[in-house]
Amino acid sequence: MKKVYILLLSCLAWTATAQDGTIYPLEAPKEPNAIPLNTGSVKDQPAPETWFKQWGDPMARNISKATLTPFFPEKGKANGTVVIVAPGGGYRWLSMGNEGWEVAEALAKKGITAFVLKYRLFPTAEKLEDFTAWMNRPRPAPAPATSKTENTNPMAQMDLSNQLEDAEAAYAMIVKNAATWGLDTKRIGMIGFSAGAGLTMHATLHSKTMKLAFIGPIYGGMGPVKVPADAPPMFNVIASDDFLFNSQFGVIDSWFKAKRPVEFHLYQNGGHGFGLGNPNRTSNKWFDAFMHWLDVNKFLVAQ
Repeated sequence: MKKVYILLLSCLAWTATAQDGTIYPLEAPKEPNAIPLNTGSVKDQPAPETWFKQWGDPMARNISKATLTPFFPEKGKANGTVVIVAPGGGYRWLSMGNEGWEVAEALAKKGITAFVLKYRLFPTAEKLEDFTAWMNRPRPAPAPATSKTENTNPMAQMDLSNQLEDAEAAYAMIVKNAATWGLDTKRIGMIGFSAGAGLTMHATLHSKTMKLAFIGPIYGGMGPVKVPADAPPMFNVIASDDFLFNSQFGVIDSWFKAKRPVEFHLYQNGGHGFGLGNPNRTSNKWFDAFMHWLDVNKFLVAQ
């Protein structure tokens, strides 16, 4: 009975933390399946990798060593399709649970082999209290776009050379081990959340080594882009109450005008950072829609 009581208290504590936006220190979890990508470190990185928890989600910051963690489907259920999952966090931290491991597990249940990319980040303060103060600083709302050609995403001008190198290394590792892992190199896709959506888009537009079969930017920047002639099909998701939406349809318009396949879901609500979903939000069915889109495009059937 005592054990049950302790377990109940633990569950109640977790529930309270899950609903609490306070930033808590977190001991770095073990990542036994994480594969080092050996892409180097981060210049002028003042602090080691550390973890924290917010809204019940484990998050990592000051990442200077990129890794790739595989999530394989149950034996006999794999369909050969691969998805690289890029969590978000403004390139300053990564939402590893909500936008990484949980998504990869959901994909694996559908027969997709998923890989969570823990990519290098820009440095943040070493002390958690200093980082917390920076996170809680007042931030003005983004100004509305004045034209269809304007990109109001504040992350759009960042130097993502490290992050792109990590994504390319992840792709190369998947291709190299495709036979061993039972993967179809012609069906490697990438999805990302927030900043991870930005990295997904950056890789699509600028990588010379990645040949993605499909992409899924989830609540990423919506500004217009120059679309390559061979751009992959895109599944795009955002909520109308997300600050990154900002009344923009530029990336959708760009894909459509380039005559590349595109599906777009603008949800009534969901805010930002909803991962697989939050309670009572219309955006909660996006993953089901994504699976249907993959199914119709024949990515869920072994070939």
